[in-house]
Amino acid sequence: MTTLGRTESALLVIDVQVGVVEDAYRREEAIAAVQLAVEKARSAHVPVVWIQHNDEEMPLDSPRWSIVPELDPRADELHVSKSFKSSFEATDLETRLAALNIGHVYICGAQSDNCVRHTSHAALERGYDVTLVEDAHTTSNFRWDDQLISARHIVNELNHAFYGYEVPGRVTTLVTSAELAF
Repeated sequence: MTTLGRTESALLVIDVQVGVVEDAYRREEAIAAVQLAVEKARSAHVPVVWIQHNDEEMPLDSPRWSIVPELDPRADELHVSKSFKSSFEATDLETRLAALNIGHVYICGAQSDNCVRHTSHAALERGYDVTLVEDAHTTSNFRWDDQLISARHIVNELNHAFYGYEVPGRVTTLVTSAELAF
């Protein structure tokens, strides 16, 4: 029901990079869920978009910038480099999705409280339907104002916030990687 009038879907794999998920909550399980989502997308001929964050701690083409070795991005799949939390900000992602008639994005990756959340909201704001793959995103614990914020809580909070989220003319969905169907 996208407001874009586009009929196709794509899977966005956000920042599943060595330097991002090295101490992530349920790291192995989340990466396995991402891999299942990628396999399902490929089987359904749905484009897979590999998004990688770069900054001072993870410069382009550095070992920490690389996609984790458990995943296998293909050279013929879309690759987007970004420097902001939203995968749409200062990138050509929107142009590339428009060229493929994409109106529905399926989202997985890291970090739940940063790039996954910001990209999901940015997609909705731009008119996309969004499906969050609830077991295929993760983050790390962090400290804020002298309190430990648990990654488990962050992942669960994003899933809860996305469940039943409504915006005019767009659909939001929450599914597990096992339930995922394109």
